[in-house]
Amino acid sequence: MKTDCVGFLQWALPQLQLRWPGFRRVHRQVCRKIDRRRVALALADLVAYRRHLEATPDEWVVLDSLCRVTISRFARDRAVWNDLVAHVLPRLADEARAAGRATVRAWSAGCGAGEEPYSLAIAWQLAIASPVPLDVLATDLDEHQLGRAAVASYPIGTLRELPDAWRRAAFDAEQLRPQFRAGVRFARHDVRTPPPEHAFDLVACRNLAFTYLADPVQRQVASHLHAALRPGGALVVGIHEQLPDACPGFTPARRAIYIAT
Repeated sequence: MKTDCVGFLQWALPQLQLRWPGFRRVHRQVCRKIDRRRVALALADLVAYRRHLEATPDEWVVLDSLCRVTISRFARDRAVWNDLVAHVLPRLADEARAAGRATVRAWSAGCGAGEEPYSLAIAWQLAIASPVPLDVLATDLDEHQLGRAAVASYPIGTLRELPDAWRRAAFDAEQLRPQFRAGVRFARHDVRTPPPEHAFDLVACRNLAFTYLADPVQRQVASHLHAALRPGGALVVGIHEQLPDACPGFTPARRAIYIAT
């Protein structure tokens, strides 16, 4: 099954404008979902599922949904969060206050079950403590993940990268306390489409577009993210990600952090 599924993904992913190298480490999660779909369709194997895809164009939409990877944690990639808290967020807070703006606006694109936007809210309240509030728009394409985000209850394993003091302050057992949820709003959105809003001070698009999407789509997404940012705003990607070569409108600042020009 493992070998069959790898071959199947190497055939199918390019047709969805996705890239196999991004799935190499996490393909088992995707393969399990595809196999459940195959069983639900009463198909004998992945060869039969491939024939089903070729005969049923609408099935490609289903397959695209099965290829979403749902792995996240609070404050994932501690080195990136340390830089955000030490350098990026304080600057954005100071600039917003000096300009007289009512809020600092952040967009978490591909927010999953809410770990990233809530991490931003926790960091803002506990480490930045600015008089300017943080307003976070958190978007994802997966309605199930958005439903989990609305509940804001998390297994302890997803909290392991949070500093202990933050975890004690922000959580009552596995439940995020209400004051850290107040400034975060959720909406359904596909990062491959134009941004839902504009003039963000911070955009986080991590471990998503620049891992799983094909290069031409990455460039399109980067253009959308740039359009969503104020000049001088910050884009944060995954610690193992980088923007495509010759991607206009961004200057590297720190590892995984770019400034919009």
